[in-house]
Formats: sequence, C-alpha cells, structure tokens
Amino acid sequence: MASQVFRLRPAAEADFQPMLALSIRVMRAHLERIGRYDPDRRRARMRKQFDVGILQVIEADGAMIGCVGVEAGGEAVEIHSLFLEPAVQGRGLGQAVFRTIQASHPGRPFHIEVLKESPARRFWERLGFTVVGEQPFDWVLRRPAD
Repeated sequence: MASQVFRLRPAAEADFQPMLALSIRVMRAHLERIGRYDPDRRRARMRKQFDVGILQVIEADGAMIGCVGVEAGGEAVEIHSLFLEPAVQGRGLGQAVFRTIQASHPGRPFHIEVLKESPARRFWERLGFTVVGEQPFDWVLRRPAD
C-alpha cells in the first residue's frame, strides 16, 4: 500500500456524511472502551472541523479511502482526524499521507492529539512524535521541525 497512488483534495459538502461514517467506523470501539462514544458528539466534532475548511479527502482510484485535517495557521501545523478505511490500514498509507503533508510544510513542527485508548499513538511515535502533554482523554504529541 505504501506505493499506492493517492491524492488529497479539499472536502466538499457531499463528502461530509461519508467522512462522518468513516470516523465512526475507525473511532467507535476506542471511544466505547472509555465510555465516550456519542453519535451526536462525533457528528458535532466532525462538523466543526469540516466547517472551518481543514478537512481533506484521501482518494485512491477515485474512491474515498480516508480523510485528514491540516491546520497550518498556528505555531505548529496541527493534524486532525486522520482516518483511514480499516481495509487500508497497516500498509504504509498513513505514513505516506503524513510525509505528503510534511513536504507541504517544510521546516514546521507538527502537533496532534490522540485518544488515549487508540493504537494511533504508536503510529505517530514511529513518525517522530513524542508525548508532550496529557488531557483527560487524549495524549498531546509533537514533532519538532526538521
């Protein structure tokens, strides 16, 4: 999968429902383990990121295989909502997506918040992120500028 050709494109309104459904497929079990799964809250969180225009669709062969939010206005580039279809996880696609984002923001540090019950922390640590803080339900990770 690491060599699979993908593209990032800005999300359109028609993408909202499929992106919301993807986020639920990816996050539901992790949120349920900590008693935080709430469909209305999940919708509101995705809608907020969608409405500020930071979400992008990850496509391969014309199909949505994921999404990612990139907010570059602050001191660090913030990554939000990197969700990949379960069938494409574990094959290098997430790393390739991050490397594409990183190449678009040379010399910038990166920031992400990761749900404590999610295995995503290990993924981000392999990409050079370290835990710099803790919130009630999330780890705060940072990757220094190259």
